[in-house]
Amino acid sequence: MFDRFFKPKPDTTVVERPVAPVADPTGDTATVRRIVAKLEAMPPEQARLIASAAYTLARAANADLDISDEETAAIERELQANEALDEATAVLVTEMAKLQAKTVGGTEDYVVTREFKKLADEAQRIAVVRACYAVMAANGTISAEETGTVNEIADELDIDEDVLRAIRAEYHEQFSSVQQIRRITQAP
Repeated sequence: MFDRFFKPKPDTTVVERPVAPVADPTGDTATVRRIVAKLEAMPPEQARLIASAAYTLARAANADLDISDEETAAIERELQANEALDEATAVLVTEMAKLQAKTVGGTEDYVVTREFKKLADEAQRIAVVRACYAVMAANGTISAEETGTVNEIADELDIDEDVLRAIRAEYHEQFSSVQQIRRITQAP
């Protein structure tokens, strides 16, 4: 019976499936290994600080369940700020953080933010909240979901309300609610 379904008929031509290409072990894999080695060479607290900051940025970007190309590029830029990471390492860390935010987001959010808070000083915590706004605004609009998430992050990091208000003011025109009001009031 199986032969009837799975064996080709005598007049049927069997087409061979193409074989998947094998990754060149000296190409991308070597690059990834160099980056991982660079991360492993960092002091453990510094690596945890960078990883938790990257995840927090990806968490903010993923609040609306989509991390755009513009937001991805913004995360990479933020991780390279002040020469914290080189470009290749920032790209890898960003992709890892995005994957984690998309797959385990929600269950890890508070734990990772708490870890960042423990490792970071006040200036670093404020810088991450400001970077969250920059990442969310990268595509031109900060949605209500993103606003809610960054408010949670700021609360978890014990950011002073006046400081948060000042950061928010820098991004006033990117808020979707403000943009909607502008469209309504400017309509003919």
